[in-house]
Amino acid sequence: MANTVIAVDVMGGDFGPSVTIAGVARAQGERPHTSFLLYGDAAAINAELKKHKSLAAVSTIIHCDVNVPMDAKPSVALRAGRKTSGMWKAIHAVKEGEAQASVSAGNTGALMAMSKIILRMQPGIERPAIACIWPTMRGESIVLDVGANIGGTAAQYLQFAAMGAAYARTLFGLKKPEIGLLNIGTEEMKGTDEVKRAAEFLERSELNFKGFVEGDGIGRGDVDVVVTDGFTGNIALKTAEGTARQMAEYLRQAMSSSLMTKIGYLFARSGFAALRARMDPNAANGGMFLGLNGVVVKSHGGADIDGFATAVDVAIEAVDADMLGETSRRIEKIQVLLDDVWAESLD
Repeated sequence: MANTVIAVDVMGGDFGPSVTIAGVARAQGERPHTSFLLYGDAAAINAELKKHKSLAAVSTIIHCDVNVPMDAKPSVALRAGRKTSGMWKAIHAVKEGEAQASVSAGNTGALMAMSKIILRMQPGIERPAIACIWPTMRGESIVLDVGANIGGTAAQYLQFAAMGAAYARTLFGLKKPEIGLLNIGTEEMKGTDEVKRAAEFLERSELNFKGFVEGDGIGRGDVDVVVTDGFTGNIALKTAEGTARQMAEYLRQAMSSSLMTKIGYLFARSGFAALRARMDPNAANGGMFLGLNGVVVKSHGGADIDGFATAVDVAIEAVDADMLGETSRRIEKIQVLLDDVWAESLD
């Protein structure tokens, strides 16, 4: 298998090199065909690499003096970090063909802005979308957009659906992934005008559209791909993560409330461990930036070592499965329909 090169913004995230380097090392341990370009403070990176000799052997360090602050506005981050930050250089490595994918746990707005400027959009796609892997009762689904766009047009929802289908095909191996539009009800008369128009066009597309999906249908796994705008999707994602932590805390309190519950926990702790693993947001970490001329994966800023390793795995899998090529093919298949949507919007 050909060597895959991943560019990593090491300094991004809440914890920096102590987590990102260890996460990359964990991912690399199961991906022997992968090497890494590590961007950031060389001294800090070298200090962590001493703990991971196998990773050090397949890594190249590129020193960067500038790090994009987690709380910086995208416009400020672009001015301060353009061409000099580790985030910028890691993305630029993808454009130049030095790496096949970039991973960062840094500032989401800055990462998206830089990615759009450096990589540009794939033909036929207006805006990128952030897609996340969502644990469900059936297994896993893909939800997009979860933070790149506020609102959306019918054409953009249609593009998101095509991109989500391509991602599901490459990630899950599904030939015809089921697509659903997130809505406040499943009835045809409900929802915004753009969502209802998008549903009409999806019905006419070659995509396997199953209709509207309500919020509780995401976790139930009603469809393989859930399409929404970034405002709604991000609220849904953060709500689900918060609920998982809330339920875990309720469970911890219940299991330590009395001697009998503590004894019961001892007998059932393997089951609780499995439940905790299913509810852990780090197990589904790694938001894919779809629609760009390159693979960029955003790790949650607060991800732990396992979480960052998962984000790296997502990037490698997308490269190995030729996600960019699959997305282009999906968009080509619905291009005539997209032209109809744009024509109608001008009437």
